[in-house]
Amino acid sequence: MDVLIYLIPVALVLGLVALFAFMWSLKSGQFEDMEGAANRILFDDEDMPAKPPASPQTPQDDDAKN
Repeated sequence: MDVLIYLIPVALVLGLVALFAFMWSLKSGQFEDMEGAANRILFDDEDMPAKPPASPQTPQDDDAKN
């Protein structure tokens, strides 16, 4: 039973730390856009032009040019 003297304050301190972490996350805007990240993956980025694939150069191509 003597261990309760230590466990109750430790539990209270851990609870307060968790409460302060939650309050900080609310104030810093962590929960502002709950749907954005989930929906963002579903849509393609159409405003970025597609790049054509680069053709690899082989040593034969360099010899043919000279």
